Amino acid sequence: MIFNSLPFFVFIGIFLPLYFSLKGKARLLLTLAGSYFFYGWWDYRFLSLIVISTLIDYIVGLELGKTQDKKKRKNLLLTSMIVNLGFLAFFKYFNFFIASFVVMLEGMGVDPSMSSLKIILPVGISFYTFQSMSYTIDVYFKKIEIEKDFIRFATFISFFPQLVAGPIVRAADFLPQFKNDRTFHWDRFTSGVGQVLWGFFKKVAVADSLAPFVDQCFAAPGGFSSLHLLIGVVFYSFQIYCDFSGYSDIAIGLARIMGFKFPDNFRTPYFSQNFSEFWTRWHISLSSWLRDYLYIPLGGNRGGSFGSIFFIVLFMFLMVLLSGWWWLALLNFVMIGAAYYYARQGATEKATLFNYMNLMVTMLLGGLWHGASWAFVFWGFLHGMYLVVQRLVGPYWNKLLNTLRIPNIIQTGLAILIVYVCTCYAWIYFRAPNFEIANQVIAGITSLEQFNVGSIVNKFWVLKGAILIGALLFVEITDFRFHYSRLIVANPTFRVVSFAIILWFLAFFGTYGSNSFIYFQF
Repeated sequence: MIFNSLPFFVFIGIFLPLYFSLKGKARLLLTLAGSYFFYGWWDYRFLSLIVISTLIDYIVGLELGKTQDKKKRKNLLLTSMIVNLGFLAFFKYFNFFIASFVVMLEGMGVDPSMSSLKIILPVGISFYTFQSMSYTIDVYFKKIEIEKDFIRFATFISFFPQLVAGPIVRAADFLPQFKNDRTFHWDRFTSGVGQVLWGFFKKVAVADSLAPFVDQCFAAPGGFSSLHLLIGVVFYSFQIYCDFSGYSDIAIGLARIMGFKFPDNFRTPYFSQNFSEFWTRWHISLSSWLRDYLYIPLGGNRGGSFGSIFFIVLFMFLMVLLSGWWWLALLNFVMIGAAYYYARQGATEKATLFNYMNLMVTMLLGGLWHGASWAFVFWGFLHGMYLVVQRLVGPYWNKLLNTLRIPNIIQTGLAILIVYVCTCYAWIYFRAPNFEIANQVIAGITSLEQFNVGSIVNKFWVLKGAILIGALLFVEITDFRFHYSRLIVANPTFRVVSFAIILWFLAFFGTYGSNSFIYFQF
């Protein structure tokens, strides 16, 4: 079931009155049943995966609470990770690695007889897997208390507003909120409805209106002019932002109506002045998860062990082997040489090297999390390189700007533009079905052939997209000054007018085809 569909409106119209009419265990049971119904509407067979993951992690949590034996605790944590990551690896990556292995063998002159299975990717498996794993990891490190109520724990794992596309909500933040009944509160309701409507505007009006133009560009880039393709890439940057942040807004708004508080998942990421800031604004729940459960355990900014170097060298070796990117072999040798050099230097140099390695490991795995494709891995690689280059060049760049006495406003605008352009370049590989198409898009844009308005096909789509992006940016820029979410609660007149404007935009510009959200595939 997806938010922008008639079945969902029928479901939520029945669910919410029942939810607020019940209390205690009955409300929890209704929420759990509603969440399973919501997910099972897509394919009831995959409910078994959520149930198995829930049972395993619930039992692991209870057992962790009964023992202080280090070896047993490690084995329990390992059991949880094997089950969760095993499901994720099989359903999401099995065919990918089989296909890559076949390509590698064919490149070596071997004709394999291997074939892939017809495996369906369960919607939202990446999200609820990470959410469930965060519980067992935090219990293992004794950061949170064990949840003994199975219904409460199962509802935490399967909570329908954010089940299939996030945000990934930590157990420490979410589980305690189930312990007390949430009464209906008018301010929470109006604020939640406002965020839900804003999410629908992003998805139905902006993202789904930009989608046809973007699809056209990436389906056959050779048939369009340079300017047309450039607009297509810019449109995609806003399509994926509005599609994903729109889902998050709807999820956060629904949770708020029900009495739960979720953290923000997006904070105007395209206004970031550097790539570190970008990852504190884009998909915050995932980037913070990777930071806390991967980057910091590897050593983070403090350094680390040679295990991180070994991991990235091995990972890149597999990428070379399976993808055919032989140029990465040279990068491997450079990294091995750098590791050997820094190993003979002082602690500061070692920490710097490990920091770069940890960044690359985190971003490579972050790219792979998004999908079973080398294009996603390369997207992660690009963002890893952006972060490393930022740390290498940043101090000298700032010194140059200060020496030239560039006004702060120009420095800020230039920084935002650089980050946005580099992000759009990486989005090309994220969106393209393969590297050939991505390279065609880049070649088409950089050729500057027919770089004029007359070469644009479907000018009405461009005008409509420009109006919607302009409206989006106007609201996001002015929100820094007016804080619209507060005004919606405090000012009834503003609430009525703003809701009416959003509904008008939805009626006039909305695309109603029950289009699935992009991040459902991840």
